[in-house]
Amino acid sequence: MHSGRPCDENSRTQCQCHQPGSGALLQGFIQPALLLLLLEEPAHGYDLANRLDDFGLADSDPGGIYRTLQKLENDGFIESSWDTTGSGPARKIYEVTPDGKDFLSTWVGALKRNQTFLASFIQRYEKHSEE
Repeated sequence: MHSGRPCDENSRTQCQCHQPGSGALLQGFIQPALLLLLLEEPAHGYDLANRLDDFGLADSDPGGIYRTLQKLENDGFIESSWDTTGSGPARKIYEVTPDGKDFLSTWVGALKRNQTFLASFIQRYEKHSEE
């Protein structure tokens, strides 16, 4: 609705109320995405921010990424150390802890269950959209 009135046919394609964004579906998904990237290889925040594109999270707020890394570290799911090799300033390198691997495993179980529900939802929708 816009200004108390329903969207008309012309405005539906442009209004946000009829455009579910991927951000809504992926909200909270940054935690397991970061954990998986760190499971693949320890990395610093800038590298992680670039690699989030693999999961459709390229537009993630850089400050939000670092806040999430801090939360994951506070929760004991990742740990960090300072990399002083190479030229330039030292950078924090993050890696997954055993508790982080367990947390990621829990996430993957939930994602698998949701995958089943989503596939069923899409199949039912497609059956009716063909009519």
